[in-house]
Amino acid sequence: MVLDCVIIGGGPAGLNAALVLGRAKKNIILFDDNKPRNAVTHESHGFITRDKIKPAEFKRYALKDLKEYPNIIIKNQRVFDIKTENDRFLILTKDGNTFEARKVILATGLTDILPAIKGIHEFYGASLFSCPFCDGWELKDRPLVVIAENERAFHMTKMIRNWSKDVVLCTNGQKVLSSEQRELFADKDIEVIEEEIEYLQGVDGKLRKIIFKSGRELAREGGFVTSGLQQASPLAQQLGCSLNSMGGIDTDNSGRTTIAGVYACGDNSIIAPAQLIIAAAEGSKAAMAVVGDLVNEDF
Repeated sequence: MVLDCVIIGGGPAGLNAALVLGRAKKNIILFDDNKPRNAVTHESHGFITRDKIKPAEFKRYALKDLKEYPNIIIKNQRVFDIKTENDRFLILTKDGNTFEARKVILATGLTDILPAIKGIHEFYGASLFSCPFCDGWELKDRPLVVIAENERAFHMTKMIRNWSKDVVLCTNGQKVLSSEQRELFADKDIEVIEEEIEYLQGVDGKLRKIIFKSGRELAREGGFVTSGLQQASPLAQQLGCSLNSMGGIDTDNSGRTTIAGVYACGDNSIIAPAQLIIAAAEGSKAAMAVVGDLVNEDF
């Protein structure tokens, strides 16, 4: 049987895409290898009716919704290759199975690349985060740090000051601010420390101190990190999809990539705040585009 669509990735984007396609009577398979970007996250925020929900609980609710539709199949398999053949896509899994589909939605997400600082993984997702809209409320009015080694340092630090006026920027030895930006921070009493960081110190995921190679210590209770980002899966590049300057998959406003029949949604395409509600909305839009394109082809 030729499937109408396969979705690769079981995060909020892929799950919501599956729901929309299922309700449109399309026969689909959702492939999920259960390696989410938010695996370190204790709670997710900013999704109305689901604020403070644990990611695993969110997924249980989602899978329960999808089970209502017999035309949706969920397979816990990793897709390692996709080939094109006669306007169809052949999906090859690590388990040695092959599936044929008319359309493909890539909801494979991104991988965070954290600064190479000893101890940072111990605190990431517990007291160090990447998105203030996701976790700023939980750290409000505390002494915070922004760890940023790139040009995003200025914008991130400026944003974090919305949640706490006690913010210190640490660039881990990098010079990332212009003289004008330094003056603006000085006017707002935002300290900038350009020394290299030796390690982060704390207990049970709760940051307490930043230790610099000079021996200096800075007491902080949490903060934010500007991480690097890369595609979690090579499938988009294997298919020939164009990437934008930030490494996201190029799409139109409905999720269509530069390769006909291939769509992308979620973090891997939008490179925006990694919120459930945004990813889910992108999944819905991509699924609607798939349905519309299938209808037009068959009409």
